[in-house]
Amino acid sequence: MVHLRIVVPGAKSERVVGLLEASPSVSSLARIEGASRKPRGDLVLCDVAREDASVVIDDLRELGIPAEGSISIEEIDSQLSTAAERAERAAAGSPGDAVVWEEVEARTSESIELNANFLAFMVLACLIASVGVMTGQPILIVGAMVVGPEFGPLAGLSVALVQRRPDLGLRSLAAQAVGFPVGITGAFLFSLLAKWTGLVESGFVLGDLPLTAFISEPSNFSFIVAFFAGVAGVLSLTSAKSGALIGVLISVTTIPAAAAIGVAAAFGDWADWRGAIAQLAINLSTIVVAGVATLWVQNRVYERRRERHHAARSRAAAGLPTEQRGSR
Repeated sequence: MVHLRIVVPGAKSERVVGLLEASPSVSSLARIEGASRKPRGDLVLCDVAREDASVVIDDLRELGIPAEGSISIEEIDSQLSTAAERAERAAAGSPGDAVVWEEVEARTSESIELNANFLAFMVLACLIASVGVMTGQPILIVGAMVVGPEFGPLAGLSVALVQRRPDLGLRSLAAQAVGFPVGITGAFLFSLLAKWTGLVESGFVLGDLPLTAFISEPSNFSFIVAFFAGVAGVLSLTSAKSGALIGVLISVTTIPAAAAIGVAAAFGDWADWRGAIAQLAINLSTIVVAGVATLWVQNRVYERRRERHHAARSRAAAGLPTEQRGSR
């Protein structure tokens, strides 16, 4: 279940309450008249089955609530309520498969901000990965993948392409366009320091270490793994499965490949430098393709649900048109 806290202008309270009261997937509906002072209006609280959350929120948007009031969305971890169980049964589908698109947009917006923390994590991830590359230690490669924040902008770009959000897409591209060069530069400078101080022999060749040579040697499996990981990453984003997202970061070689570019350049290993660039390009592009494909399928499922909902009795109760039509 999803909890909605809605601030409603007094003139629209009856329509909002009518909409929610007539919706079989809504429970625990409460209205507190005059509770909101800024903006002035009523406070309406309710719980909605996760499967119908975006559909109900779309109706509230159609009523103009976000423009004149507000809608806050909260996940309910545990709830004991027979009425809530009935509401969940009334909503078609499985809660685990449901996508609350407003949550997805909020998560991606937060994770694509180009700020000092994002750049710091990119540099730290590439530094850890560069040590793993130079020492041939896969455990450090795994650690770098977990630290790296690069999946956020990749997911944001996928969402932007599916929902046709150029603003979100430009912010995602900016984060990647700045983040990766900064991380690669950090790995390059650190590798130069390691070379000059004798921590690593000046004749180091990345491909000579069998446990990490794959980073600069793209193959058919590079595309396959990146595609599977992109699908899993988007599913973890839309279903809030953070554990799965960590698994994706471990599976993909974006950060290690970026670090390998810096390391290879520092040691003049141009063959591996070109291989690492190819590996990074394959992974970045394939993850986006997989993300777009996954989100497109999920969005089509939502659009069909929304189209069916346009004939619902709850819309009539709120004075909204009930003809069958498209969405988003």
